[in-house]
Parts: sequence; C-alpha cells; structure tokens
Amino acid sequence: MTAPTVEFHFDFGSPNAYLSHLVIPQIEARTGATFRYVPVLLGGVFKATGNRSPAESLAGIRNKPQFEALQTQRFLKAHGITRYRFNPFFPVNTLMLMRIAAGCELDGTLGPYVEAAYHHMWEDPKKMDDPAVVRAALDASGLDGERLLARAQEPDAKARLLANTEASVARGTFGSPTFFVGDEMFFGKDQLRDVEDEIARAKA
Repeated sequence: MTAPTVEFHFDFGSPNAYLSHLVIPQIEARTGATFRYVPVLLGGVFKATGNRSPAESLAGIRNKPQFEALQTQRFLKAHGITRYRFNPFFPVNTLMLMRIAAGCELDGTLGPYVEAAYHHMWEDPKKMDDPAVVRAALDASGLDGERLLARAQEPDAKARLLANTEASVARGTFGSPTFFVGDEMFFGKDQLRDVEDEIARAKA
C-alpha cells in the first residue's frame, strides 16, 4: 500500500517543532511516508484556543519544568541531536517568519526557507523578529532576504497564513508541533512514535 502524506503543522517559535523537524527525515526513510509542512501562526492558535505557551503555563510550578527539560535532553540523546541551541531571545515573535513561510508555501519554495529559518532560530540562534537580522541571516544562507521580507507583506501570504491557522484550529490544533495522519491528530515531538505507528496502520 502507498504510504500516506503526513501534515506537519509548525511554527518556527516552537523548539519542539524544530526537534521534530530533525527527526522527520528518519521517519520518512523508514516508512516511505512524506511529511507536508504547513505553516501556522502559533500566537494565533493560542489566541483562538485560549492556550498559553509552556513558558507561561509552567511558570511557578515546582518540578514540572525540570522534568520537561529532562525529557528534552532524553530526546536529544535518543536521536543523536547535537546542533540544537536554545535561542537566548526566546520568545521570538514569529509573525514575519511565518508569513514568509506561507508565501514560500504558495511559491513552492518552502523547503530551503525552512532549513534556513530553523538554522538561525535553533542552531545558530539570532533575534529572528528583527527584520535586519532576518535579512542578513537569510542572505547568509544563500536566500534573497530582501525579497523574502517583501513576500511577507504581500496579501496572499498574509491570507494563506491566516487560512492555514484557522483551518488547523478547526481540525483540533492547540499548539505546535501538531501532526495529522489522515484524520488522526497527534501533538508534540514525543508522539512521533505514535505518528509512525499510525503510518504503518494506514499502509496496512
């Protein structure tokens, strides 16, 4: 049977979405599935669902933030991830980055942009809500930073990001990373094992 296409609903501001991005190629290689990247605005998701970021929701809670940090370290070790660096400017307002992503999705150029944006967010981290920083970072990655910043301001890019976000929430999304295998939704990097199991069921 043909392997399904998995939707990966992501925002560059989520470190867990970045870590999922690093693991996705391994799953694709094992299963033959293809992951389709769908840019959504996490701030818009939170506003629509009444959700809050972990930085807010875990503030003042004893032990849980420490356990979450431990889980991240376990994930890094399990997948041999060594290039992750926490962004010292976190949280970063990702509206500009995600509008660029939506424009690239429309233009069929999302892949190279995703690699560049994730690199400058979580590998060589920078203040990626500063237009001058973003332009220089994208230029350094071999992309046309000025053109991409202009793309973020075009009506179709803005509309696409809004439509993606609203449609994602309508399907059940409340955060990032969120995955859809057919109608089955999975949330968080730690459910990638369940995503892979669902791919196998869909192929059977």
